[in-house]
Amino acid sequence: MNFNFRQAAPSAAMADPAVVQAEHLLIYAGQSWRERAAMAFADLNKTMALWRLVWALSVFDIKLRYRGSILGPFWLTISTGMMVFALGFLYSELFDIELTTYLPFISLSLVLWTFISCLVAEGCTCFTTQEAMLRAMRMPLSMHAARVVVRNVFVLLHNILVIVLVFFILRIMPGKFSFLLIPGFALWLVDGFAICLILGVLCTRYRDVLPLVASVMQIAFFITPVIWSPAISHHCGPVFLETWNSFFDLL
Repeated sequence: MNFNFRQAAPSAAMADPAVVQAEHLLIYAGQSWRERAAMAFADLNKTMALWRLVWALSVFDIKLRYRGSILGPFWLTISTGMMVFALGFLYSELFDIELTTYLPFISLSLVLWTFISCLVAEGCTCFTTQEAMLRAMRMPLSMHAARVVVRNVFVLLHNILVIVLVFFILRIMPGKFSFLLIPGFALWLVDGFAICLILGVLCTRYRDVLPLVASVMQIAFFITPVIWSPAISHHCGPVFLETWNSFFDLL
């Protein structure tokens, strides 16, 4: 039997690597601010249209991070709970505050601060860690920032169990203004998405921004009411901490 093999002629896109590269990576120059804003809004619209993909990638990130673990992301919940109870017993004595007053505060502030700090840290690398995907396929850039936000929301939902446990042990019921947490958290998501976009671009262009942000977040932990609070302590902090510290208003 005779077999005749014929090689297909390569297309113009396959023959010219520059054409293939142009399909996945387009560089725009010499555009006005209005045109750039239109491109940015178009990118956001594509991300909202691909919300199922963002959700799937975020779930995949969580599974990949805790692959082979029995408890999975609940290990982070356990470590956060241990930290909350350890700091609660220690600093309630140092600050001379009742444990029943300080423990709910430290549980709320530490869980929320963990969400903020992880969001900022991962937002700085939201583009650099996805370099292979950015080069391989053309996808909206804002999708990678949304992926970081959704992934950290999943982690926050696990850590909220620590707050629920503390409130259950101390028999604390939510107040009548607790429903305001919903619009407040929505604003947090918008702010977090914007922070991921801004820091992601800056850290991609200037690699020195990442260690600078890490240093700022370490200092912000101590000057922000995470383990201390003027409302429940016997003395108030410096006024400039409330005026110039944006994290003060967030918490």
